[in-house]
Amino acid sequence: MTSRKKKAQISVYLDPDIMAMLTDYAARREQSLSLIAEAAIASFLSPDDAQRREAVVAKRLDQIDRRLTRMERDVGISVETMAVFIRFWLTTTPALPEPAAQAARAMTGKRYEAFITALGRRLAQGPKLRQEIVEDVGESPTEEAAHG
Repeated sequence: MTSRKKKAQISVYLDPDIMAMLTDYAARREQSLSLIAEAAIASFLSPDDAQRREAVVAKRLDQIDRRLTRMERDVGISVETMAVFIRFWLTTTPALPEPAAQAARAMTGKRYEAFITALGRRLAQGPKLRQEIVEDVGESPTEEAAHG
């Protein structure tokens, strides 16, 4: 024969909105407020529940970490791309004589608008530079030998 322990009584003060939700939930389940509150408290205090919540948080943090790693890589690629382009442009583009330089400055607005239009098209339809670059940017054995 199993003996039942007498349940302890407590008084709890609930926010009116929480109380309304509890009452509604208990009515829909056709259960007492005490039974619903007891089950909620037991679930909250359950070690399994804490482990489950921790696993959910850890999974989400891993996703965020992977996204931040990709963003860091993409920003690094962007910075290096810009640096290589600027160095190449400065190395290969001779200074213009003054009359030609004045004409070039006069065309700056039109050329900039054309650049922005081309950039907008590229961003809208792709492919993106980061998609063209291999995800795992490891060196192949022949590249390692050339550097080492």
